[in-house]
Amino acid sequence: MSAVKELLLLLPLVLLALEAPLCYGACVEVDSDTEAVINEGFKLGCIYCKMRGEVDATATVKWSFKGSGDSDFSDVSTDCTFIIMQGDEIIDPRFYERLVWNGSKHTRDLQDGSIYILNVTYNDTGTYKCEFSRLLKYSNYDYQTAIEKNITINVVARLTRGMASILSEVMMYVSIIGLQFWLLVEMIYCYRKISAAGEEALRESAEEYLAIASESKDNCAGAQVAE
Repeated sequence: MSAVKELLLLLPLVLLALEAPLCYGACVEVDSDTEAVINEGFKLGCIYCKMRGEVDATATVKWSFKGSGDSDFSDVSTDCTFIIMQGDEIIDPRFYERLVWNGSKHTRDLQDGSIYILNVTYNDTGTYKCEFSRLLKYSNYDYQTAIEKNITINVVARLTRGMASILSEVMMYVSIIGLQFWLLVEMIYCYRKISAAGEEALRESAEEYLAIASESKDNCAGAQVAE
């Protein structure tokens, strides 16, 4: 009996989960990492989110690089749209066969213009410039937007972690464990409360049944005496 009551209590939660809409990924502009490890791969992140998702648009990305000893930027790659992605043209010879596209795929409406450097060398130390250009196509006109992001990369022999990063990770795990413990306590409390309420209801029903049965027996006894 108690198991049936628990299932009935969980039924609204199941129906709510079934009717909940599907969640879709959203674009979030996250800063790129700035510390690369020698002889390993490294992702240069460049994200430029489109604020109006319902508006058609096309976007292009251009990467430039200025080494630690350079006085000006040199082009790393040409506009990285989906069509050109089928044959990337690397202009700077320092990045031949070491640079691959790591952003949005199968679309001309780019939001992620990240690239990936293979086999990082100390010569890759410097500042990278990501130039993002987007053309929004409204019904009556087109609107051009653009943004530039500079990323300064330092190449190291081993990846080092700052104290802030370590503390934030520790706090994250502490928060997760604390929330799980709190959820467990709440579940136990609710279960005991529901169980106690069910037992009380059954006890009241039994007492009511016994009272009715006793009253019926007394009535029958009285009727027999009267006869």
